[in-house]
Amino acid sequence: MNLELNDIASQLIEDVTDGPEDLRVAQSIVPGGGLLLDFGVETEGGLEAGCALASICTAGMADIGITPGLLGDVGWQQVFVQTDMPVAACLFSQYAGWQINVGKFFAMGSGPMRAAFAKEALFDKLWYREEAEQVVGVLETGKLPGREVYEYIAQTTNVEPENVVLCVAPTSSMAGNLQVVARSVETALHKLYELDFDVTRIRSAVGSAPLPPVANNDLDGIGRTNDAILYGGRVTLWVQGDDESIAEVINKVPSSSSASYGSPFLKIFEAAGKDFYKIDPLLFSPAEIIMQNVDTGRIHVAGRVNVEILKQSFGF
Repeated sequence: MNLELNDIASQLIEDVTDGPEDLRVAQSIVPGGGLLLDFGVETEGGLEAGCALASICTAGMADIGITPGLLGDVGWQQVFVQTDMPVAACLFSQYAGWQINVGKFFAMGSGPMRAAFAKEALFDKLWYREEAEQVVGVLETGKLPGREVYEYIAQTTNVEPENVVLCVAPTSSMAGNLQVVARSVETALHKLYELDFDVTRIRSAVGSAPLPPVANNDLDGIGRTNDAILYGGRVTLWVQGDDESIAEVINKVPSSSSASYGSPFLKIFEAAGKDFYKIDPLLFSPAEIIMQNVDTGRIHVAGRVNVEILKQSFGF
């Protein structure tokens, strides 16, 4: 299977570069590198930019938008995700599985460039990787990448530096805030992958999570965006196959299955010495999961939304 995710994402990049000012995005060519699209580091960005960034992150394999909803009894916008290609959109592209660490520069890398890098174990397990003339990546960081970052990504994806396209936004920006919260389905799929569930059985998916207030710093932004999914994310998966294996795994999927569950993410982060890798990895999943078996007609439900922690996190 070769979906050519980078090629599809390159078409989405053209949509942005046709009118970046409409999205409040800045574009430039990095000397010795390729195209840089700033969605919120030195520019304002916005909601439409956030939806565009999230779409690029999923290589165009998911429809992403903002829908009305509730947070308790308060009207509150939700980030809604719909896809008929959940494994490609979420695991091969959107998952932030590549740590970009070059000199003093660090960012979590996502987007279809990961499929050209393909050094993460899931690419071997799920038998996917691709060659591309141009690679497209999304970096979650408050610092713009320089030539060295482009050279590193080019070398590891087997393209020329001028054929690396990077989209950048910090979590404490309108676009960066939204693109992180658009990961409700991705967290469910990655959790199921980690639980050794056959994710290729998942044929379609929808998910939603409340869009937090934009934080005034990245640390608070990381806290709020994680809480949005851990305590407010709702995901429905359409799954093929037997019910027994679904019943066996369903209660392990929601964030509430983790021993770390129950406090705002920043408190959990501080208790772990501000080290992500000391946090129980089973925490990173949506609050509520529904798995509908398209072969048998049965549904399986686990988890629930925690409005009180969301309100605490969002500053109510």
